[in-house]
Amino acid sequence: MTAFAVALATVAWLARSRLSTLALDHPNPRSLHHSPVPRTGGLGLHAGVLCGWLLVAPSLPITLWVGLGLVSAISIVDDIRGVPVILRFATHLCAATAVSAGLLFAEFGPGATLLAALTIAWTTNLYNFMDGSDGLAGGMTLIGFLFYGIAAWLAGSAEFAALNFTVAAAAAAFLVFNFHPARVFLGDAGSIPLGFLAAAFGLVGWLQRDWTWWFPLLVFSPFIVDASVTLVRRLLGHEKIWQAHRDHYYQRLVQLGWGHRGTAIAEYALMLACGGLALLALSPSPGAQAAALAAAAFGYAMVIAAVERAWRMKTGGR
Repeated sequence: MTAFAVALATVAWLARSRLSTLALDHPNPRSLHHSPVPRTGGLGLHAGVLCGWLLVAPSLPITLWVGLGLVSAISIVDDIRGVPVILRFATHLCAATAVSAGLLFAEFGPGATLLAALTIAWTTNLYNFMDGSDGLAGGMTLIGFLFYGIAAWLAGSAEFAALNFTVAAAAAAFLVFNFHPARVFLGDAGSIPLGFLAAAFGLVGWLQRDWTWWFPLLVFSPFIVDASVTLVRRLLGHEKIWQAHRDHYYQRLVQLGWGHRGTAIAEYALMLACGGLALLALSPSPGAQAAALAAAAFGYAMVIAAVERAWRMKTGGR
């Protein structure tokens, strides 16, 4: 409740105060909105998270705090005045490497550390890529960390569960102002640390044996699949992947007439289905796990095919 109340009050204040003019999201070729919107909401969300965590007094690895601080600092500067892409990505990779090395290097060696660092860095950025429609990233945060918390609680990790529930509660408060029509956006200072935290907590939960390695991938698969498939599709089409675009599947849904509200509700249903499937697949039965993963893969193939077909009909096959 503390995280929800603090985030609600802080986001409301940031949306109305003069500070909102320090970081405005102006429409660009990637945007689905048509007028400037303050992108200070992420600061309010994280204020709620930190206040809630103070009550839990978490014993998180120092490298996780360092990494979170790095991505938060560079993202705040980026929201206010802009940061070169190379510097931004380099900072994300340094933060991801710090966390991965602190958690994995001594026991698993450099190979696993590098793989984890690249995964965390990619998740950090894809969260930002997917923050382009009202209520979408806030909903993924609420639902994703809620399922993290449930899984940790079922595994007996009460403190870790509380940390995840805190993030979910703060996200719920943020959604009050971000669901369509959005009055405030997360901004990089919101989405980047959340992506970093989703990946880092996924790794922590696996190391604590709260869940299997694929559990966080399935929980956050609505973002991972959309961003990753879109990247591959653009690479195969010889497009400049660093340029702003509106080719993500959620962006196509909005443009196909679903609108921000309809797209968000459809994505929430997908997120809940993936989270529920991931929980059910925590069964020790290998058969149940394989069936869950196969069901998820089949479901995504059907959804992607349906959106692609509708998009080709709308654009005349382009």
